[in-house]
Amino acid sequence: MAIFGSLAAITTQVGAHSKFEAALKYLNEVFTPGSVANQRIQRVPEGKTERVELSGGAFALEQVYRSKARNEGIFESHRAYIDVQVIFSGSEIIEVNDIAGLALKEDRTPAQDVLLYQVPPACTQLRLGPGDAAILYPVDGHMPQIAPESPGLVRKTVIKVPVGDGR
Repeated sequence: MAIFGSLAAITTQVGAHSKFEAALKYLNEVFTPGSVANQRIQRVPEGKTERVELSGGAFALEQVYRSKARNEGIFESHRAYIDVQVIFSGSEIIEVNDIAGLALKEDRTPAQDVLLYQVPPACTQLRLGPGDAAILYPVDGHMPQIAPESPGLVRKTVIKVPVGDGR
């Protein structure tokens, strides 16, 4: 199931797993003032996503968007990648539910590595602010980008870590 909390707590929990090495190294750079990654994520225009290649088959999607109402959200999961979603600025709610309890709406795998689900009436809500992270595994259906109160600007990076052999 999902792991979530401050970036420091997440690092402590998964830091020994080599599959997360590239993601944690990248996140350290993103949160280092003045670094190339820090400056890059701050320059991403609203409504855009920029891809950054990392080592070991991982990549980051630097995103800037306005959070939205729950009824505008999309519930999804992935098979080939683990999501490491980290808020740089702003805040949002990510709703999470085990995919075993979700009704599949559309399978876009393997081309897009995304499965879409009917939005359940209720599920676990993770509230993330600057420096908070959620690690979402293939069993974790999730609906990110939900506004905690009213829509606001969010700068976030989603690191895609290959599932590989050691799920």
